[in-house]
Amino acid sequence: MALSLSRSSGLPGDRHAFPTTPAPTRGAPVLHPDAPNPADVAHPVTTPPLAREHLDRDAVSRTATGRADAFDADPDARVLAVHAGRVLVVEPASVDDAPGLGLRHPSTLAEPDVRCYLGRTLDAGADAADGALPAGSPIEAWTYDADAAAAIADEPRWVGLRGIATSLDDRDAGLAIEAVALANWHATHAFCPGCGSPTEVVTSGWARRCLAEDRLRFPRTDPAVIVLVTDDEDRVLLGSNAMWEQDRFSVLAGFVEPGESLEAAVVREIGEEAGLAVDRVEYLGSQPWPFPASLMCAFRARVAHGAATTVVPDGEEILELRWFDRDGLRDALGRVALPGETSIARWMLEEWYGGPLASSMPWSTS
Repeated sequence: MALSLSRSSGLPGDRHAFPTTPAPTRGAPVLHPDAPNPADVAHPVTTPPLAREHLDRDAVSRTATGRADAFDADPDARVLAVHAGRVLVVEPASVDDAPGLGLRHPSTLAEPDVRCYLGRTLDAGADAADGALPAGSPIEAWTYDADAAAAIADEPRWVGLRGIATSLDDRDAGLAIEAVALANWHATHAFCPGCGSPTEVVTSGWARRCLAEDRLRFPRTDPAVIVLVTDDEDRVLLGSNAMWEQDRFSVLAGFVEPGESLEAAVVREIGEEAGLAVDRVEYLGSQPWPFPASLMCAFRARVAHGAATTVVPDGEEILELRWFDRDGLRDALGRVALPGETSIARWMLEEWYGGPLASSMPWSTS
């Protein structure tokens, strides 16, 4: 099952290597001077852009009696408002400062459609409302429809994750990603998927109960593999999806099928989309991709020993495939668009390349 961007919208695409069968001995690949040490490739030294969280999720408090009332009365409680995949953000005080989330005290906001308890802050930090937020402050996400969102003050402003996530600090990035992921799930589960009856929010926003069958439903995450394929010359394989504009390229990705391991999904996806046999499947890292509910599991794989490097796009989801060495990719940046900075695909490419990749052709963030 191939993956274009996501099941309903754009999808691009800890560092513990899975045990793998040793590959046959090969000749040393020809490496670019800027390439990272091959011994470090499977163990990146940076973190995927959305794999950041600095929060105590405090799961034990989700079922505590009176938790919501205590939250509303807590002077240190803060709310992150969410609407249609966007969060409230405050502009930085100066060009040298980073933007931050527009956290509000619950008393300043209208009653939401859904409220979700996100957890407690681990450290004292900045707060747009009062300048400082103590460690241990409880945070909730409140969701709003279009009319209610429009009634909230213009500043802070509504911004999508793709446009703000990489500019936020770890605390705010983790809060925003958790909030949007939960809001997306609630937006599609107002009715029971089993019988169609209405559901109600329970467990502080971490479950919904079917009113007819008294059955609990929990938020789900769809795992997908995203794969940086290289050959014996350490060239990287990039593909252009049929849903994208021309000259947009990324590493290959696909959803994990029922009953399938992550490693098996890697081998299958590359075979289906590129006609290549791969081995030496190595885990690189993961990050959430809440557009609407994916977990991107990043891998690196090599073309199998003795296998041809001729690529054959499937013609349905992948229309074009190209091999790039580092010089070739750098020289193509003015003619091709690479994945955006929030994607794990961009992180994987820059880990392979050995540094940042600037592109004059922006990847759409819509």
